[in-house]
Amino acid sequence: MAETNEDTRWLEPHELAAWMSLAGLMFKLPGALDYQLQRDSGLTHFEYLVLAGLSESPDRSRRMSDLAGFANGSLSRLSHVVKRLERRGFVVRRPAADDGRITVATLTDAGYAFLVDAAPGHVGTVREYVIDALTPEQLAQLKAIADQILQRVDPGKPCSE
Repeated sequence: MAETNEDTRWLEPHELAAWMSLAGLMFKLPGALDYQLQRDSGLTHFEYLVLAGLSESPDRSRRMSDLAGFANGSLSRLSHVVKRLERRGFVVRRPAADDGRITVATLTDAGYAFLVDAAPGHVGTVREYVIDALTPEQLAQLKAIADQILQRVDPGKPCSE
């Protein structure tokens, strides 16, 4: 049941200011990351995360369900993206050896080479907009804050180390 106006805990001015800054960041940063990747590599940020997730996995392979969790996307969205990446020769899909009902995605040599070429520009953009904008203490605080919020938004997903 929806809260009534009298039950609502409205944001105090300092809370609203913090929320508006975070909301602005959530809208603008993904666009900046996508823009750089599209301009320099023809990839979306989500496609980059998929390729990176595969590159960091043993044998550069991962179950599609695990890859969707890593990339913070639905299995449906991942399927569409992997299909596009397959057409480009960057990924192949096959049934899992231990359970044919499960699909495994594998990064091809061409996909790995493409990712290696795309990574410096992406890392440079991440450094420019996030890492180099903060002190080491602020970066540690950012991680702690992001992990705390992620635990509320997605309680079943462990935060990265």
